[in-house]
Amino acid sequence: MLDLVIRNGLVVDGSGGQPFAADVGIRDGIIVEVGRITADAVEEIDARGHIVTPGFVDIHTHYDGQVIWDTHLRASSAHGVTTVVTGNCGVGFAPCRATDRERMYALMEGVEDIPEVVMAKGLTWEWESFPEYLDAIERRPHDIDVAAMLPHSPMRVYVMGERGANREPATDDDMARMKDITREAMEVGALGFGTSRLILHRTREGSLIPSYDAGAMELNAIMSGIRESGRGVVQAVLNLGAGVDFDKEFGVFTDMVTNAERPASYSLAQTWDAPDLWKRALELTEEANDKGLEVRAQVIGRPTGLLYGLDLSFHPFCRHPSYMEIADLPLAERVARMRAPQLRERILADEQRADDDFPLLALLNRFEWMFPMGDPPIYEPAPELSIAAQAQAQGRTPYEVVYDLLLEDDGQAIIFQAVANYVEGNLNVVREMLSNRHTLLGLGDGGAHYGVISDSSYPTFMLTYWGRDRKDSVLSVQEIVRKLTADPAHAVGLHDRGHIAAGYKADLNVIDFDKLRLAPPQVHHDLPAGGKRLMQGARGFRATIVSGVIIQRDGEATDALPGRLVRGAQPVPA
Repeated sequence: MLDLVIRNGLVVDGSGGQPFAADVGIRDGIIVEVGRITADAVEEIDARGHIVTPGFVDIHTHYDGQVIWDTHLRASSAHGVTTVVTGNCGVGFAPCRATDRERMYALMEGVEDIPEVVMAKGLTWEWESFPEYLDAIERRPHDIDVAAMLPHSPMRVYVMGERGANREPATDDDMARMKDITREAMEVGALGFGTSRLILHRTREGSLIPSYDAGAMELNAIMSGIRESGRGVVQAVLNLGAGVDFDKEFGVFTDMVTNAERPASYSLAQTWDAPDLWKRALELTEEANDKGLEVRAQVIGRPTGLLYGLDLSFHPFCRHPSYMEIADLPLAERVARMRAPQLRERILADEQRADDDFPLLALLNRFEWMFPMGDPPIYEPAPELSIAAQAQAQGRTPYEVVYDLLLEDDGQAIIFQAVANYVEGNLNVVREMLSNRHTLLGLGDGGAHYGVISDSSYPTFMLTYWGRDRKDSVLSVQEIVRKLTADPAHAVGLHDRGHIAAGYKADLNVIDFDKLRLAPPQVHHDLPAGGKRLMQGARGFRATIVSGVIIQRDGEATDALPGRLVRGAQPVPA
């Protein structure tokens, strides 16, 4: 007797090979048979007319806090993701002393747009060390599996205190302590180590994060801890833009990888100020692999986008003094006030507050990159749909156009800004990145940027847009599924999942591919302390299965919580 059989489906097994008709049999959380199954089962799913895929693996998330206060890791699990990796970009909540919690709040509020009140209410702080943090995750059931990396910035502050937060050079004793912490973290089950050198990553107050310019000696001391453990992967965010000596930046990264002797990945996108630098990055990645290093670039399959709205974290008027006078009013009252001609005139006449120099605020007047979100959401909008183009066609200012758009749908309208991967006004560059053998799908950032980003929905976008709806240059469904499953799983050492074959973990999706649809983002006020977050749903997922247990049917979560902490790399099934 089997626990579960998925019958009559078209299996897309994660290998990249051609789909094939087969049943899938599951017992004790493991796939035991793929083919024509005659045995009975406790439960069956009729997948006739549907595709059956491995569960998706998202290697770039920030659920570091949400794994503590929530059992359901949505939005990721709403899009067929069955395993997530946290601790990316070198930020998180462990290790952390009680005296440094406020610093972690400021770090995560600035870098990941998680309000302090949400963290203060939601985090239990039953840990100080990283091993204790893993134990805290393990004590909580979740809908999907979680693997965690050791984040650089919290560790630096934990070891160095205020000196670490102020980015002072590490002493020999500091480096020895960080090495020991890193080795211990890998030995108890950290999946790897994350760091960031990105100038845009700042604290709530606008300060550069602790890891930003950590010296080579410090980085290599940490890498030696990874090497001595013989475990773990390395993840980094590098500076990528105009004025950056990227060859030098990449050299720092490859020195780390050489010293760690472990696989590594970094974030890659096409930027507006250096639109061809991504090509050089992939050249350097190719050279690094030719030298024997295992280096991959993480990319996302659509523009890296920010979402603006009156009920979100930012919009083009959020730092205009006349708007700030009403910013704390309930949304309905704000909308009513903004419709009054006198206040409208005042807000439009204002300029952004003079003391605001946070880098991302400079994007709020780049109207040539802004587009109405739409329903269904549009991620490859034509340039003539931009706010700037609409304003020119209407003989109005972009501020007038965006003001009226923000008031639509009773103030719940959302504006999409394509920040990266969209210099030519299309996704052709993204197509080239996706086709490179040294790239990985990632950068969804689930669990963070609650009021400004909704990219954790990228698995559904990849299948619907790149696999079905784009007018040209589509990708095969089997190639997309491999990029969502086996490729990321193997890149971080999770060799027990990502395939549909006997012996592999029974993490699966049953998808009505023809009816698969991505919903527009919506604001939900369901975080701790009533905090808001963008949520984006999908239609067409008939079932999502984790360790042989159905966690979602037709888009609705079941009561099942089979997800567990994954401690370290997992071997290929015998």
